[in-house]
Order: sequence, then structure tokens, then C-alpha cells
Amino acid sequence: MATVEPQEPIQVLDEVSLDDLSDEELVTAHLQGRPGAFQRLYDRYRDRLIHFITRKTGDSDRAQDLVQEAFIRVTRHLHRFDTSKKFSTWVYTIASNLSKNELRNRSRSPLVLFQRLTGNWEDDHRPIQFEDFSMRPDDLYRKRFLRRLVEDTVEELPEHHRLVFRLRELEGKSYEEISEITGVNLGTVKSRLHRARNSFAQRIEPFLN
Repeated sequence: MATVEPQEPIQVLDEVSLDDLSDEELVTAHLQGRPGAFQRLYDRYRDRLIHFITRKTGDSDRAQDLVQEAFIRVTRHLHRFDTSKKFSTWVYTIASNLSKNELRNRSRSPLVLFQRLTGNWEDDHRPIQFEDFSMRPDDLYRKRFLRRLVEDTVEELPEHHRLVFRLRELEGKSYEEISEITGVNLGTVKSRLHRARNSFAQRIEPFLN
């Protein structure tokens, strides 16, 4: 009678160190109830996703929040994940979509205007421009609100500040052109513009918080 050689036992995920499991195997292990599997998956991608989202949005603090949101979405839909696919592709797609939504929401916020006005006053900057929003009623209202807010705030500036601010920030004139129009030297133009910008920022900030 022939003897049957004993077969090697098939290794199951519970017997393998979490560190040795692939991303897709960690997903399976988590769904099978293995403690620590999802945490290990999170640990693998947290820092990489923060870096990824920070590069896209320019905001490292916000990136941490968005990574949390990304993994909340992962947990909601993990049971439907096809483990024949790459987990990394899936989670990066989620992170990318969240980044796009973040940038889209920012573009509709009045705070963006204030940050642009107070953070990008370089010698070669372009004049103030308003976002080209879609034709949705709320976007049109927001655009009109921002335009009116800027105009009203400029009107509150002292006359000699208002003129240089309007020429530079709203019409995009060069310092030399402003000097010629106003009849004052370049040093005075720059000094008045500096004071006008500070005054404008102080006046408009309360309305944009």
C-alpha cells in the first residue's frame, strides 16, 4: 500500500507578520478581523499621503485633515475593494480627488482673495482679478460681493493712498506710470502704496473672516 506524503500546511494570513503582508493582503486580513491590519495599512501611507496632498494644496496642516478623510472613505468602502487591484492606486486616487475638492472650495472662499491681496504684493504681480466662477447663482453672488467689497474698501482709503492703490492694484500700472500720473517721485509712490496696502488689508480683513 502506497504511503501518502504529508503535505505542507498552507500558510494563512493569521500566521504571517503584518510587516510581511502586501497592502492587498492587509486589506483581506482586516476584513477577516485580524487586529492591527488596518492600522498597519494606515501607517504605511499616512506620511506619504500628507506629502502628496501638501504638494497639491500647499497646506501641510490641511493635508493631515484630508488624509484622515481619505482613510474614513477607505473604511467605508473597503469591503468593496478588489484585492486584485493595487491598493496604492486606489488610496492615491481618493487623496487626489480630495485635494481637487479642497482647491475648488478655496477658490470660492472670500478668504482666498484676502490671502492673495496680502500675500502676493510683489513688484511684478498682476492687478487684482476675481475668480471666473461658474454661472451658479451662489457663485455669481459671491463674485459680486467680492468686487463690491474691494471697491467699497478702496473708497475708504485716504485720497492720496486711494489713487496709488487703484492705479497699481486695480489697473496694474507700473511704478513709473503712477509716478508720471500723480506727479510724485518713485519713492513717494512706493511709500504711499505700502501704507495703502496695509490700510486696505486692515479694513477688509474683518469682512472676510
